[in-house]
Amino acid sequence: MKPKSKRSIFADFFRNNRLPVVAGLASGLYPLFFYYTNNFSLVNSSRHFAFFIGLFLVVPITVFFIVHFFSKRMPKTLQERALPFLNVFTILMFLQLCLFAKIHVSLTLGLAIIALLVSHFLHKHFKKIIALELLLAVIAAFWLVPTVVNQLNQNNEWMAQPDNIEEVVFKKKPNIYYIQPDGYVNFSELAKGYYDYDNAKFESFLADKNFKFYEDFRTNYGSTLLSNTSIFMMKHHYFNMNATASGDPVDARKIIVSENSVLKAFQNNDYTTHLISEKPYFLVNRPELGFDYSNFSNDDVALVSTGLNTDSDVVLPLEQYIKDHPDTNNFFFVQIFQPGHITSRLFDSKGVEGERNLYLDELALANAKLERIIETIVAKDPEAMIIMMADHGGYVGFDHTRAMWKKTDDRDLVYSIFSSVMAVRWPNNEPPAVDEHLKTSVNMFRILFAYLSEDEGYLNHLQDDASFVYIKEFMTRGAYQYIDGDGKVTFKKFSGN
Repeated sequence: MKPKSKRSIFADFFRNNRLPVVAGLASGLYPLFFYYTNNFSLVNSSRHFAFFIGLFLVVPITVFFIVHFFSKRMPKTLQERALPFLNVFTILMFLQLCLFAKIHVSLTLGLAIIALLVSHFLHKHFKKIIALELLLAVIAAFWLVPTVVNQLNQNNEWMAQPDNIEEVVFKKKPNIYYIQPDGYVNFSELAKGYYDYDNAKFESFLADKNFKFYEDFRTNYGSTLLSNTSIFMMKHHYFNMNATASGDPVDARKIIVSENSVLKAFQNNDYTTHLISEKPYFLVNRPELGFDYSNFSNDDVALVSTGLNTDSDVVLPLEQYIKDHPDTNNFFFVQIFQPGHITSRLFDSKGVEGERNLYLDELALANAKLERIIETIVAKDPEAMIIMMADHGGYVGFDHTRAMWKKTDDRDLVYSIFSSVMAVRWPNNEPPAVDEHLKTSVNMFRILFAYLSEDEGYLNHLQDDASFVYIKEFMTRGAYQYIDGDGKVTFKKFSGN
């Protein structure tokens, strides 16, 4: 008998082991596409790509092949059910990871039971199950492709400055602390509407520290990434950032922490820049850090993470950075995640009143944190300039934040999205005349730079003080101006800048 060639042996090996390879591929392909489509702004790095290819494809294919090889020595009953169980359990586990970015023990046990039942009763239809999984992967690919195309076709023209603001020369160089309490609405809004909260104690604390309050101040966009991208570029992007399916702009984190007009201006004036945050939310997709110092590094963030499950006390690194840099001009961006906003999802909602109560509980905690941060700064850097400005409102009055995607004519609901606290401790307790322009967050740094440079010419290019929302209702889908430059609630379709 003629011996088989090496090519024939390889062909037979592949033919006999094709099922575990295809089953492993099918179990990971749909979750891979699903995760990238819905979390692209979190994972658009080469390291993430390599990790997810390994996790979703290489690992299951390898494990399935090994199990298939050894299952030949098992009783026939187990042999028939081994791959079906592994396949169903693996795809369900991957989907759990995609949805929650972590593994829940109780849910995992439930998924194992489901996989056992499917493998026991439907093992004879295993190839049909694989075909269904591959079909889901094809459908998911149709959703993923536009997301990738958007990434490749990013339009960055909006970031171009109309003047030389990035080369501004400061004549005043105080240490500047920008504190951003997530979702903290303006004091003028807290006292009325759906909030109806007496915040007098904290306001008195700030007044004693010589803070000036800016009533009716608001942000221009309704989310942390959208707002901060606009703030640090001192420009409107008008949603011209090709948002992913999750609603997050693709390159927002890179713009915020890697390179932006505000950082360039500070660095050109020999400022040392510091990023201090309670959570590594801005570092999830591992952007290169443009700040000189940060209390988190990219290595502190897991490859499967929302950036919200790691905590740090901001006061300790703040004290250390102040101590380590007494002889340089310093800019600090200090981010805390309270009071935050109401729940994002309807099925988690406690209802309008329940969500309001939760928000106000978080507000009390935020006040305590802010007092501690401000006390630390004033004690260790008494000549400092301190800016407390939030990124968006708390959404109190809604059942959940995604309700903002539907049009409303309720003034208090609209302002609940955009109202943001603004209080400034000016050097020598002397607010400048240019602060009359402080109405929305997009212009904050441009006005600040006009003050520091003593050049009001930079005010010639202030951005529109309008606030914008992206509506997702079928008949009215698109970008809308929700509040005009004078603070009046509108609902005007936005078609270009």
